[in-house]
Amino acid sequence: MSLGITEIVLILVVVLVLFGGKKIPELARSLGRAKAEYKKAKEGIEKEISDLKKETDKLSGEEEKSCKQNSADK
Repeated sequence: MSLGITEIVLILVVVLVLFGGKKIPELARSLGRAKAEYKKAKEGIEKEISDLKKETDKLSGEEEKSCKQNSADK
């Protein structure tokens, strides 16, 4: 389902009527800031997940070495 030219024009006209010419730049600026904030938060969460995966892999590798060493000692 895609929007045609007429639907896009109709949406723009409704937005113009509802918000007026002076409010549209403010609205666009706010949307841009919100998008940037969302992207920053998303990247932070992705980095945190990546760090946790690395730490988990490191700990599981150390645990595996410890198990091998314990079984070799027996």
